[in-house]
Amino acid sequence: MSNSVKTDDVIFNFFKQICDEKDDKKCVDLGNQWINAMELNLDNMEKNLDEKDKIKHKEDIQSNRNHLNSLKGKTSSEWREYATKCMIEIMDNKV
Repeated sequence: MSNSVKTDDVIFNFFKQICDEKDDKKCVDLGNQWINAMELNLDNMEKNLDEKDKIKHKEDIQSNRNHLNSLKGKTSSEWREYATKCMIEIMDNKV
């Protein structure tokens, strides 16, 4: 089993946890944890890029940051909808 499959499984299970959470506040908290983790990942990725690669990937990094910013302030129902779409996308892209 490849690392990408394992990573997809972890991500899928996290989004499933968002969907399954009955407490609206906990659901939103899980969504916000997702944002924080992804922002940390972006920060770490960016720190590890040399200047040439930072320039090359600048638009992709900013696009990801914009996407994460668009998730901030979502309600529990919006998080559940987003998580469901992400789970479907993961399933559609499994080989």
